[in-house]
Amino acid sequence: MERVFLIVLDSLGIGALPDAERFGDVGADTLRSCHATGALRIPNLIAAGLGNILGIDYLPGAPAPAGAFGRMAETSMGKDTTIGHWEIAGIVSEDPLPTYPDGFPEEVLAPFRAATGRGVLANAPWSGTEVIEAYGREHMQTGDLIVYTSADSVFQIAAHEDIVPVEQLYGYCRTARQILQGKHGVGRVIARPFVGDPGSFTRTANRHDYSLEPPKATLLDALKEAGQDVIAVGKIFDIFAGKGICAHTYNKSNDHGMRNTMDWVSKDFKGLCFVNLVDFDMVYGHRRDPLGYAEALNAFDRWLPDFLEALGPEDLVILTADHGCDPGFTASTDHTREYVPVLVLGRKVRPVDLGTRRTFADIAATVAELLGVAFPCAGESFAGEVLA
Repeated sequence: MERVFLIVLDSLGIGALPDAERFGDVGADTLRSCHATGALRIPNLIAAGLGNILGIDYLPGAPAPAGAFGRMAETSMGKDTTIGHWEIAGIVSEDPLPTYPDGFPEEVLAPFRAATGRGVLANAPWSGTEVIEAYGREHMQTGDLIVYTSADSVFQIAAHEDIVPVEQLYGYCRTARQILQGKHGVGRVIARPFVGDPGSFTRTANRHDYSLEPPKATLLDALKEAGQDVIAVGKIFDIFAGKGICAHTYNKSNDHGMRNTMDWVSKDFKGLCFVNLVDFDMVYGHRRDPLGYAEALNAFDRWLPDFLEALGPEDLVILTADHGCDPGFTASTDHTREYVPVLVLGRKVRPVDLGTRRTFADIAATVAELLGVAFPCAGESFAGEVLA
């Protein structure tokens, strides 16, 4: 193959993993919750084989699927964006990244306050929209930063754009990233700017993630070192701290991300285009909005045929996810420990059942083989199964 487009439908889980109990996620099923709204209209994904995947008994199976289909289990000890994407790229994280259910300790906050010259509000796990409503007024009055976390390994800083200009907020995040290393090496430091007045605050599209560097070489590094192109669309650049990436574009929304992806189809490159569409997770999953999630899936489904039509004969597409975020799950507003789908499409792909893959890293092994690059990892390639 000449090019692989790897598209992560961020948080599209398809049912709780066998070890979901240890994560508090028994019964989670992101796609099922979207289907339960009655609003899900995804004929193209169903034709591709989504309903043929083991466990998806609420969607019709395609009599003659257009692609290869299966599901993947996560081996890494986590259910967050960073660990999920790292595993897709070949790194299995045996130890979870640090989380802070009781907030960050003083050994983290003291140097952060000293470096920024600002106080800290909240310092606890919060919903992103709820924390700015709870502390936004005080933040605007004092200039103190809203610092919060979640069940994930994240240090999030929310600030009103009129109080802390976006570039200054980014600087504070870079400062936090330098502090949060070693035993406090969280997966991501996230800038969460917002606007508006008390009672009607709105988060803006100026979010920015500052990720921990992957602990070892990923598929991206292997491809780049082999002289191939690695294109990042969306927050992929941030998740991998820029390592192994040749060019990148950020997304302001799913629609913008789909346009960016379509733009790359017409460009001349050889290698991998790695795409993340984050709205499924950020806008609908965490906010527990199953109807909005279903409609976002419908929009992706409508876009998919034109994208597939634009591909060349030596192009291949892999659709997958990095974890779940069940919009119908009431135990929390955090990610959920789920299987994720894998759909493989392209002119040379044969419709085969890939079964249940034991690790997301099977994608890394597969992409490396498809592009002719050596990359030993924990995954097992299914390239030979999908190519006609």
